[in-house]
Amino acid sequence: MEDRLMTVKQLAAYLSVSERTVLNLVQEGALPGVKVGNQWRFRKAMIDTWLDDQMLGLTPRVVEPAPHPAPRKMLELQSCFEPSHVLADLVATTKTGVISELAAFAAGLGLVRDDTWFVGALIKRENVMPSAIGQGLAFPHTLRRHPEQITRPFMVVGRSRAGVDFDALDGQPTHLFFVLGLRYEELHLPWLARQVQMLANAELVDTLLHAPDAPTIYQALLSAEAPIAGL
Repeated sequence: MEDRLMTVKQLAAYLSVSERTVLNLVQEGALPGVKVGNQWRFRKAMIDTWLDDQMLGLTPRVVEPAPHPAPRKMLELQSCFEPSHVLADLVATTKTGVISELAAFAAGLGLVRDDTWFVGALIKRENVMPSAIGQGLAFPHTLRRHPEQITRPFMVVGRSRAGVDFDALDGQPTHLFFVLGLRYEELHLPWLARQVQMLANAELVDTLLHAPDAPTIYQALLSAEAPIAGL
């Protein structure tokens, strides 16, 4: 679905909830929408960002999963993440610099076709809502999936030992950056949720911050995924 205005009925179908639920949420101010005359309209890009932010815990979760959700194929970390995908010592000292450095890193690995496009797409998402959730963590990603630009699903990780001001909610410097590059919408939210779940472990975050090199960071993340994914 392209980025366009949606009606209450269309949004209800997109979120798999009732039209009454959509109306209640927007009237409570929990859902981003605008009234045109006496009708509510919603931008898909804003809704996708709102869903991302719920997964990251940036906004209160108001749409709960269905009681019996349909099985969803889930990527394992090893299918998208390799030892070469870790940049253990970022040089950049600004938010734009970090995004540019990580985008160029991904392009150099052949994961994206155009690093200039990737920088712009990541910054566009940051301008809507910063991806830094606090505790030194950020999850930069694009507003929408772009299969024509992503050569294969990936995650690249960057670490800044000194930390960078990334507009985090807690006002603290961000040290660890997990850049997601997925090709399809149905994989994005569950993948993002898994990474957030893994990194809720303070011991893991400390290990990543003090790891001596990229292979150690890679192995720590793989080990942390195993109990969550049931591997």
